Amino acid sequence: MSKSSPATGLSASLGTLQLWGIAVGLVISGEYFGWSFGWASAGTLGFLITTLAVALMYGTFIFSFTELTTSIPHAGGPFAYSYHAFGPTGGYLAGMATLIEFVFAPPAIALAIGAYLNVQFPGLDPKIAAAGAYVVFMALNIVGVTVAATFELFVTLLAIFELLVFMGVVAPGFSFENFTKGGWSGADSFSLASIPGIFAAIPFAIWFFLAIEGVAMAAEEVRDPKRSIPIAYTGGIITLVVLAIGVMVFAGGAGDWTKLANINDPLPQAMKMIVGESSGWLHMLVWLGLFGLVASFHGIILGYSRQIYAQARSGYLPGWFGVVHPRFKTPHRAILAGGVVGIAAIFSDELLSFGGQTLTANIVTMSVFGALLMYILSMASLFKLRRSEPNLTRTYKAPFYPIFPAIALTGAVICLITVSWFNPLLAAVFVGIMAVGYAYFLLTHSQRTALPMDALASEAN
Repeated sequence: MSKSSPATGLSASLGTLQLWGIAVGLVISGEYFGWSFGWASAGTLGFLITTLAVALMYGTFIFSFTELTTSIPHAGGPFAYSYHAFGPTGGYLAGMATLIEFVFAPPAIALAIGAYLNVQFPGLDPKIAAAGAYVVFMALNIVGVTVAATFELFVTLLAIFELLVFMGVVAPGFSFENFTKGGWSGADSFSLASIPGIFAAIPFAIWFFLAIEGVAMAAEEVRDPKRSIPIAYTGGIITLVVLAIGVMVFAGGAGDWTKLANINDPLPQAMKMIVGESSGWLHMLVWLGLFGLVASFHGIILGYSRQIYAQARSGYLPGWFGVVHPRFKTPHRAILAGGVVGIAAIFSDELLSFGGQTLTANIVTMSVFGALLMYILSMASLFKLRRSEPNLTRTYKAPFYPIFPAIALTGAVICLITVSWFNPLLAAVFVGIMAVGYAYFLLTHSQRTALPMDALASEAN
């Protein structure tokens, strides 16, 4: 039986398995598309190195981040942790970074949904299909968190099954020679010239794992967060690392991997190299592959809506967004607000296609900028809170502290510097968005003083 928090109105009804479904589902579309853009920069072997390094960063980050999530179970997630550690400005920086991550990721996934549907229905405009996906899954999120999470678990299990089917069908035609040919940025052997490509591919390796931290934003809706969150995070990151490496290796060994770079549907195209265009396996992959995209799309809508809602009720965004639906107990206005931004991004080819990259690649990279800044602030918050609040209730502590959070923090800093170096125009856009948001933050000081200044801090205790 669910319960509701009188302070927030959100329904605390999620169990451990549903939370694991959200953790994996938030990310699993990264196994279906987006990552293959990294092959264009680094080659298969170079990108494998990038992916393993990023997986190390994410593993240590999640084990460290779990301490924050269980100690401060708040719908704002990183926004609340940074506020708790560094005050209102810290809260703003982490909150805006998280918003950029979670608002820019869904349109990229929606475009991939459109691309997959276009394989089956060539006359269907992928952008129209992407916008339609927003309408359907915003509605599902509004109906209720239990319904949304149960659906998320169902489609996530189907998506995992489909990735295993893909690997099984492709395996008989797998060739290690195909995978390694030109595997170092187009060359057959490693050289110093391979290194820039390895670094340039970082955003697309991050896409394999991006948004798993979104589980934190469902913390207020979990029946037993201190028990369920560590299990969900640990099981989730292990599941995703295994699937990411398996999918990438099998796809690269299916044939000429260069034909899979810079496209939104690498898995159907990889399978086509093995079974042909008319195979029933291919059609099954396209249809069931949609479940992976839907799982992440649906889950990230849940994530961005809770982030908008949490910031609005704390005075960081207009209070209009911080309203819970009286019947469904979901932040319906926040759900719709993020959808409006996402649909606008889908139809912004001329505005967002620059720097020699596709619309999807640029949206992915923008989301990565937000994620990396948020990771840095979250790990800094962990170190700060360990010193400033040693008595904070910590039912889960980061293992191998301070080594794990230090690895995560260092990795995130290196990644942010590297992504900025290879994407200077997008870096400028990211800084511009943060600056505009900061101006709003300064101009709206009065709406935060109307709220209890220690509201976020007190919720951690």
